[in-house]
Parts: sequence; structure tokens; C-alpha cells
Amino acid sequence: MLYRKNLGSTESRLRVAGGALTLAAGLIGLGLTPLGLTLMAVGATGVVTGLFGYCPACAMVGRKPLS
Repeated sequence: MLYRKNLGSTESRLRVAGGALTLAAGLIGLGLTPLGLTLMAVGATGVVTGLFGYCPACAMVGRKPLS
């Protein structure tokens, strides 16, 4: 594995759920407008970081990997 997880299981689940809701809001509510595409990208990022359990932004600001 090229990375060590830096998100706990609860935070990962919340990121997946929140990302899915944001993705759905962008897709259903705003469609293919620039704001809708931005919301979909933010939601997809939340889902992916939650699924992998690793957040590059958290690592950049100094969040330590889980032991």
C-alpha cells in the first residue's frame, strides 16, 4: 500500500454519506451547470477519500496516520 490511512472509520462513513448527498444535490438539483459540476466534483472527492480512508489535504496540514 502506498499510503497509510489517516481517517477513522466513523469519519470515513460520514465522508461517504456526505459526499453522496452532495453529489446527488449537484446532479439532481443543478444539473450540468458550472455550479452543479463543481458540487458533483466536491461530492465525488468526499466519497473517494472516505472509501480509501486517506485524505491528502489532511496529510498536508499535518494529520498523523492512524496506528
